[in-house]
Amino acid sequence: MNQRAIFPISVLMSLAAFGIVTAFYLGPFFSGMSTVVALQALVTVHTYRFIGLSFLLPGVVNEELSPKFAGPAAYGDLIAAILAVIAVLMLHEHIPGALLLTWIFNIWGAGDLINAMFQGVRHVGVGPKGPGALGAAFFIPTVIVPALLVTHGLIFWLLLRGLH
Repeated sequence: MNQRAIFPISVLMSLAAFGIVTAFYLGPFFSGMSTVVALQALVTVHTYRFIGLSFLLPGVVNEELSPKFAGPAAYGDLIAAILAVIAVLMLHEHIPGALLLTWIFNIWGAGDLINAMFQGVRHVGVGPKGPGALGAAFFIPTVIVPALLVTHGLIFWLLLRGLH
């Protein structure tokens, strides 16, 4: 198989897999619970986005990984993780403004992932190593990012659905 095809195939298969899990299990599961409780569960997943900081670690990523990709991807994820922590705590404690912060987190987080995807195409796919420059962090955009994008979609769905 062409090595350059492995990355996009991995991303597409991961999106398909998480789409199936969402359609068959997560969507029906969350539709039966209160919006705030469902949001708490989904936003909590994003508290682990500090993992994006691994794009800054030599040895985890190849030295050829462009800093034009690595820095914004790492720090964008860190900001998303911090917003997620604050939002989930506010949701749990029913603090006024929790839903507004959840909107802010979700817009930031989804935008950050979409931006990282476009920047990845520009700055990762063009070098001699291509996606290989990601090193061990290859699994972030091929497994974790598709799952996070799907959960962002679920969070938007819940926010638009309103409280019940």
